[in-house]
Amino acid sequence: MSKVYNPKQIEKKWQTAWDKAGVYNTKNTSKAKTYYTLVEFPFPSGDGLHVGHVRSYAAMDIVSRKRRMQGYNVLFPIGWDAFGLPTENYAIKTGIHPAVVTKKNTNNFRKQMRALGLSFDWNREVNTSDPSYYKWTQWMFLQFLKKGLAYKAEVPINWCPKDKIGLANEEVVGGACERCGTPVEKKIKNQWMIRITAYADKLLAGLEKLDFLPEIKKQQEHWIGRAEGARIQFPIFGSQSVISVFTTRPETIFGATYLVLSPEHELIDILKPQIKNYTVVNDYCVTVVAKQEEDRVGSKEKTGVRVEGVEAVNPATGERIPVYVADYVLSGYGTGAIMAVPAHDQRDFEFAQKYSLPIKIVISRSSVENSKDVFEGNGRLVNSGNFSGRDCQEAKSDIIKKVGGRRAVTYKLRDWVFSRQRYWGEPIPVVICGSCGYVPVPEKDLPVVLPNVKDFKPRDDGQSPLASVATWVNVKCPNCKKPAHRETDVMPNWAGSSWYFLRYTDPCNTRIFADKKLLKKFMPVDWYNGGMEHVTLHLLYSRFWNQFLYDCGFVLAAEPYRKRTAHGVILAGGGVKMSKSKGNVINPDQIVASHGADTLRLYEMFMGPFDQAVAWDFSSIEGVSRFLGKVWRIHHEKVSATASPNRQLTVLLHKTIKSVSDDIESMRFNTAVSACMIFVNACFDQPVVPVSLWKKFLLILAPFAPHITEELWQSFSSEKKFSSIHTVAWPRYNPQFLITDSVTIPIQINGKMRDQVIVPVGSSQDHVFAVACEREKLQPYLRNASVRTVIFVPDKIMNIVL
Repeated sequence: MSKVYNPKQIEKKWQTAWDKAGVYNTKNTSKAKTYYTLVEFPFPSGDGLHVGHVRSYAAMDIVSRKRRMQGYNVLFPIGWDAFGLPTENYAIKTGIHPAVVTKKNTNNFRKQMRALGLSFDWNREVNTSDPSYYKWTQWMFLQFLKKGLAYKAEVPINWCPKDKIGLANEEVVGGACERCGTPVEKKIKNQWMIRITAYADKLLAGLEKLDFLPEIKKQQEHWIGRAEGARIQFPIFGSQSVISVFTTRPETIFGATYLVLSPEHELIDILKPQIKNYTVVNDYCVTVVAKQEEDRVGSKEKTGVRVEGVEAVNPATGERIPVYVADYVLSGYGTGAIMAVPAHDQRDFEFAQKYSLPIKIVISRSSVENSKDVFEGNGRLVNSGNFSGRDCQEAKSDIIKKVGGRRAVTYKLRDWVFSRQRYWGEPIPVVICGSCGYVPVPEKDLPVVLPNVKDFKPRDDGQSPLASVATWVNVKCPNCKKPAHRETDVMPNWAGSSWYFLRYTDPCNTRIFADKKLLKKFMPVDWYNGGMEHVTLHLLYSRFWNQFLYDCGFVLAAEPYRKRTAHGVILAGGGVKMSKSKGNVINPDQIVASHGADTLRLYEMFMGPFDQAVAWDFSSIEGVSRFLGKVWRIHHEKVSATASPNRQLTVLLHKTIKSVSDDIESMRFNTAVSACMIFVNACFDQPVVPVSLWKKFLLILAPFAPHITEELWQSFSSEKKFSSIHTVAWPRYNPQFLITDSVTIPIQINGKMRDQVIVPVGSSQDHVFAVACEREKLQPYLRNASVRTVIFVPDKIMNIVL
């Protein structure tokens, strides 16, 4: 064994040995307790992995490796979210067929992942564009159709005129297509829809018992947007029509001084003969509808137009009030119309001030009831007829009854648009017959295989390229056998990723998507980590998909994930976002080639708190590389089987075992690496290191740096049969060595460890900071510097950000 650390000489060797021995293969028949760790499977783009992928994958690899060492039968799978626009757009740009692009890209991704030493079970690899996989995606669509949760409807969609595709709301950024930057248009299309709204309450209720980050739960709750209130009808003066509004504050109806319609509201056309300024109103509506909802709702400047000639009657007061159309009211929320109570709603107040509309206070807030400030709280009613003097909440039911309203619940969540007018996606298994209508393809005929075509570019008429493939389109109706044609829309990007976690449990099954015995054994996922950008729709869609299958009796767990965490993004140098256009994307291959996979893995865990955005710094990689070099030198120069027990190192080791064990569970990977560095520095200062202590240290370092630890561990073995360090039991700390009056705290400056201080256990942030300021080693950094913030984990670490 070389006395100089050279990752090129060891990493490929151990990757091959692990594969040959099946060290990371999940065993379906094992009696050990199972643990399912999951990362978001990637779009296999032509650019390959970037360092952001590595951060998430390495983190869950560490968790998976620790669980194996704790005796679990770990399922840690990977696959490819291969259908969808990223691959298709690249194919259109280059003229290379998407299937060819996908194969090339997945081969590259696989090679990169293996080079990182990630402990995936490659026997469970899935690919959403493989017919053996999407056969079951199609089968599940048919179950939605059978239960009435899949249907077709004319709906307004976000349309990208360049990509010629309908976009989900999250694919539109600043009114433009997130992929090509083209301004998005609104277009009415006949689309397949999935009725996810039928599961709104179940999706909300299911969150209560899940171990999701609080901010993830909040995003899910906000997207569903459940609101309790009442529906109330406001008659239109001089007309048979009424305006139905939804309000969460029906008790404030006596303060409703005007109504607002969304620009898409159907009454605008119905009342056209009565509207004196119809041209102005219509022009305004056309302009607003072209905007994205996020721009309408998020805009500080509320705009609107009065609908002249139309007045509504407030059913509580009998007064006639004006009607406006405004951008801040959305058609998809409630009824698309609101009663405006400017004294008790901030948006209504701003609008009323702008257009000089009456502001009538109807809820008292003690001594300031005549104030013109907005009051959105509860209190006693004033200026509310016979209800004045009563508590507004207590009187709510009686007020609803008086005005002829009814209690109602509404949601922001909308049904899922499930059609794409593109080529590279799962064909929707439906035949359209002139006599029978929409007819499901018989399950025995699945999969409906995507035809291999030469021209996969979008059509100018907005139809899928599949519409041009007459031999594939024209079929007989499964029911009446008359001539019919296939549905040519394909499924959206989200379809295959909404259930992939289930297929990993039984990826080769041709009889069903997964055997129930294996679903029972592995599901639900114990720990799922991914980006915060996917904690709304992907998480909602996959939870909904799983809940539906559970209600149908096909899966045994109502929720697919027990725990969901998220990681911060990696920024380029200077804290700017990485992008190809800026030329600042970091490819992990170059780091693996120059410094080794273990250095890259450790650096990404050490560079900052896992849940926060961190900037890439090439200079810091050298420090991590030197740390591994020091581990290598200690092993060869200081570790001794005859060394006497060392009390100081023993105490520090057991503290390190506890620290690393706890930090992995709480995803404080940076402090775990820091603890390892402190122990290694202490070992380096000793003339000899007892082998018994060193072996335990290698075990806790192994999940972070699997290659170097395997190499060093094998030097202790005299057995011919390979026995990996990654199958050895995780070490336990002895509590008696943790009893201490002081603690060593590493001090970081802008995320880089510069010194450490010894302080009493439980020291406050102020005390630790004061001690740090006195350290001579830190003076060059702190002298004349401005401290922006201090990140402090008691008894663990301090990071001074300048």
